[in-house]
Amino acid sequence: MNKQHVAAPEGVHTLRDPDSGLEGLIVLHSTALGPAAGGCRLLHYQDASLMRADAFRLAEGMSYKNALAGRYITAEDVGTSVEDMQAVSEKTRFVAGLPSNSDGPGGDPSPWTAQGVFVSMETLVRRHLSKDLSDCVVAVQGLGHVGHSLARMLHQAGARMIVADVSEQNVRRAVAETGAAVVSAEQILSVEADVLAPCALGAIFDETSIGTIRARIICGAANNQLATPDDGARLARRGILYAPDYVVNAGGIINVAGEYFGWTEKDTQRRIADTGNRLIRVLDHASATGVAPNQAADELARAKIAAGSSLFLADSAL
Repeated sequence: MNKQHVAAPEGVHTLRDPDSGLEGLIVLHSTALGPAAGGCRLLHYQDASLMRADAFRLAEGMSYKNALAGRYITAEDVGTSVEDMQAVSEKTRFVAGLPSNSDGPGGDPSPWTAQGVFVSMETLVRRHLSKDLSDCVVAVQGLGHVGHSLARMLHQAGARMIVADVSEQNVRRAVAETGAAVVSAEQILSVEADVLAPCALGAIFDETSIGTIRARIICGAANNQLATPDDGARLARRGILYAPDYVVNAGGIINVAGEYFGWTEKDTQRRIADTGNRLIRVLDHASATGVAPNQAADELARAKIAAGSSLFLADSAL
């Protein structure tokens, strides 16, 4: 498998704690538009090279996500919780995802991430399938915090669902709450559905898996879904509409930004509700320039970062 190209980051900071055995990385891709913001991921990697590759991919994706949605601020991600962020806040103020103490946003950003994906999915099926979600079959891969929240929203909207997760407990909970049909984790990418919603880990769409997909739209919360940038073009050639992951899954980081900068909950919700409109602008750019949606999103994000960098340099010269 070819590795996805990742631009050189601004900084790489190694973490080591001999007492706990912790080894980790903080990777800052770009601070051209302001402080970097990203999740604190707790995973056991087979070796340091895999950890490094994951961190570099996530850092670049977070730059683009923040550029299109609105030094380092962290919040919950895979393997961490609100309680973990409270512990982090005892050591640094550069943390979000803490319990809300007012009418502003805060707490677990997962439901907000799911909300942005839901809004995007709703937009796509109306625009490209001329359907409502109540007339659609949606396949959800991964039923963790975000996937479970998304499944509940889809159920409330009347969508029929097919779900899969490596956790039997997660599957049982989703079935009990939504009545979804169940397939194995190996089968979920190839089931017949209107929409495929990847909500687990990334790099799942490659030259092999793309040939098996029978959904017409891909719209999910997982980061870095494409194994390489070329896989976006492969999806387009098969007539599968891919919603760039960092565009549709930005609800969580919008919530984090709202908490950190003191937005009201109403203003935060309004910004998340606008996710569908941001996605349309990306797809319109893809159509106008003749590129795949993932490339269109990257171009728009890079342009915004470059413009922000120029403004930063101009301000610094004053």
